[in-house]
Amino acid sequence: MKHKGRYGDFGGYYVPEVLLPALEEMEAAFEKWHGDAGFRAELERLLTDYAGRPTPLYRSPAVSDAVGCEVYLKREDLMHGGAHKLNNTLGQGLLAKYMNKHKLIAETGAGQHGLATATIGAMLGMEVKVFMGVTDIERQMPNVQKMKLLGAEVIPVRGASGTLKDAINEALRYWTSHVDDTFYLFGTAAGPHPYPTVVRHFQSVIGMETRAQCLEKLGRLPTLVTACVGGGSNAIGIFAGFIDDKDVQLVGVEAAGYGLDSGKHACTLQKGSVGVLHGARSYVLQDEHGQIIESHSVSAGLDYPGVGPEHCYLKDTGRARYVGATDEEVLDAFLFLTRKEGIFPAFESVHVIAWLLTQRGAFKPDDVIVVNLSGRGDKDVDAFIRYRPETVR
Repeated sequence: MKHKGRYGDFGGYYVPEVLLPALEEMEAAFEKWHGDAGFRAELERLLTDYAGRPTPLYRSPAVSDAVGCEVYLKREDLMHGGAHKLNNTLGQGLLAKYMNKHKLIAETGAGQHGLATATIGAMLGMEVKVFMGVTDIERQMPNVQKMKLLGAEVIPVRGASGTLKDAINEALRYWTSHVDDTFYLFGTAAGPHPYPTVVRHFQSVIGMETRAQCLEKLGRLPTLVTACVGGGSNAIGIFAGFIDDKDVQLVGVEAAGYGLDSGKHACTLQKGSVGVLHGARSYVLQDEHGQIIESHSVSAGLDYPGVGPEHCYLKDTGRARYVGATDEEVLDAFLFLTRKEGIFPAFESVHVIAWLLTQRGAFKPDDVIVVNLSGRGDKDVDAFIRYRPETVR
């Protein structure tokens, strides 16, 4: 463990010795290239011409009416590939290119990061392997098919719960024996240093863009900025634009699964304790012996028993507040946004809408809330219909 990449007491390197040189190589390359004019120009061109940035800031009449204030959606679901994940994969993919790495590996839960990695792998001409738990493969089959069509190899992970945690474990194991020629394109703002820093940097485009749009369209900053939190990349991306604005409230919405009192485990920041998972010190869901407890969520992307270290720091310092939304609330909110706005939201993103719909009366009419609608829900339509078949009869 090294004392780098710390957010208060959280973060750091807690990894096998064999991975330290690879992480240090990546850190050095990031420090060298992320501020380089040529690198920045190439990334900006791809974000604009390939990915479709800037994404719109859209006032939602339906959610505004339901909550009783002005609610805007930052439409990351309109990015190429259907989610915010491409911001990070373009950045890390270019970094791999500048490091002369031609093989990429990635983990994925909901499939959006795997899809984004497969997308940029095809565009950059790189070999891609995506590790994905068998439970998530079953519930996110549309994204699995897309990854394969893009030329990626999807490697099923059968251990434990067959979800995101297990996919990360297997990807890290694979990387330990392939560090010389393989770049691990990590998908969230968690894991060992420098990943939380790198992912935050490439996702901060969301927050910087949103801040400028609020000032231009509204002439003011929002009252509250909110996003879903699993590992936390989309949330830290939009929070990054507002952390220094102390009058802007920050709220992260975790998966509460069946509910906080159900006996099932969810809401890492609210119910977890400090431990080490996937190379970093953070809040984790664990038993009294320090063994990781399996999480539960209807959303594959939030079904994770850890969280990024900066979110832990923001929670402990009081800069951000973290709440939860249950599976049933999420299904209700998915149907609400679909029927009222004509928008299919990802199960992950709609956790925020679900929480907001419980907050009517908590805000003044002229308050402004910005929701990071981080992903599109095409991948979740089949799952929703399995849960609510009566909606299409």
